Amino acid sequence: MHVLVTLLFLTVTASLAAEGATAARPNVVFILTDNQGAWTLGCYGNPDIRTPHIDRLAGEGVRFTRALSSNPVCSPTRATFLTGLIPSQHGLHTPVAQNLMMGPRAVNCLAEFTSLGEILRDAGYVCGLSGKWHLGDNLHPSEGFSFWITKPDGSTQEFYDQPVIEDERLRQEAGYTTDLWTRKGVEFIERNQDRPFFLYLAYNGPYSLGNLMLNRARNRHADYYRDRHFKSFPVDAMHPWQSANKQFHNQQAAMERLAAETSGVDDGVGEIMATLRRLGLDENTIVVYAADQGWMGGQNGIWGMGDHTKPFGAHELMMQIPLLFRQPGRIAAGRTCDFLVSNYDFLPSVLSHLGIGDRMPARPRSPGRNFSAVLAGRAADWDNVIYYEMEDTRAIRTDRWKYVARHPAGPFELYDMEADPRERFNLYGQPGTEAPRADAAARLAAFFSTYADPRFDRWNGGRNAARLQAP
Repeated sequence: MHVLVTLLFLTVTASLAAEGATAARPNVVFILTDNQGAWTLGCYGNPDIRTPHIDRLAGEGVRFTRALSSNPVCSPTRATFLTGLIPSQHGLHTPVAQNLMMGPRAVNCLAEFTSLGEILRDAGYVCGLSGKWHLGDNLHPSEGFSFWITKPDGSTQEFYDQPVIEDERLRQEAGYTTDLWTRKGVEFIERNQDRPFFLYLAYNGPYSLGNLMLNRARNRHADYYRDRHFKSFPVDAMHPWQSANKQFHNQQAAMERLAAETSGVDDGVGEIMATLRRLGLDENTIVVYAADQGWMGGQNGIWGMGDHTKPFGAHELMMQIPLLFRQPGRIAAGRTCDFLVSNYDFLPSVLSHLGIGDRMPARPRSPGRNFSAVLAGRAADWDNVIYYEMEDTRAIRTDRWKYVARHPAGPFELYDMEADPRERFNLYGQPGTEAPRADAAARLAAFFSTYADPRFDRWNGGRNAARLQAP
């Protein structure tokens, strides 16, 4: 009897300890925006667009000054955030096609991989999505999520009177969808405040593409931006490679719409942060703010992302994203980090910060690195290099150089990013640049040789899993 009681005591004690460890884990709020260059935010130097809540988030945490996406469009970059894998590993090289998101051929494009929602669910978290999914089979909750409200599509036609998916049913939302995603995010937090939760708040704003850019904004910021001069949007001659979005160049209406939708997202961030404070969850919640990829608003004569030029582009502002981390008491406040980091570094870093780094999937092997020491204010060794790909276009960015290669025969680009940060002067083929060009080309080839899955290696005949294949 004594042995039995002892065993029972030990079992109960272990169970309570496990529950206590789970309860002590930080909640996670991951706010991801759609097509947002870091330069559009006040905390990254924008003088025109009001983003006080995002700026406060940056001031109370760590702001990465050189975070670059591994691809310039939404589905591939979102898949990379959630899996730690690059497009040549998860297979999504372009936006997921509509017939993979809805209808009889719909499929979860991440099904064969272990993603952030699944990892956190298995670690005892309840997981909720509010906002854009765009990774396949949008109608049904997947990847560890039990709370699920999303869009049936990937692109945005407007932010008002739009179809949404809730309770696995398609319905029409009469109001402002940016506010809807925020409201449902608040509802998820309130419902799960007594247990560890992961909220993936995936705004489809500010978006900044499509004919909606020439429509007047209808949110509370519209009048403020009406006829306002925007110093941050260069008025420049159109780049000869621009192949889409030509109608938005140098257009006041497009600048106003982008500014208003950016401030609309900022309102949502303020609501989420106020909810965490009201419920006493502020210190036990890590909040991450990022964008899926960068965006250009006239710089170098380009409007849009890397798939809006021909050939596909790899300009710095197509790649640079905001990346902010905040958790009072555990993440150093008011700091910046100048490391070159990518969205494939996100997953191992977040898991390590949560104390569950051992749950990082081992297969396929992520190229991601762990920058969690930076969040705690500690020094860290770091190799300042990131890699990027968009179908036939691949690039490597180091502290000084950016090299862009296009399969099979170019055009190629080489920029000295210290002397020419705006990438105005292509040095490829210029005398005296042979050594950095050869070094960059060799490193680029070695990286993809190490990590690319032959099934999805576009330079060697691999397929694009974001497109429906012939039966």
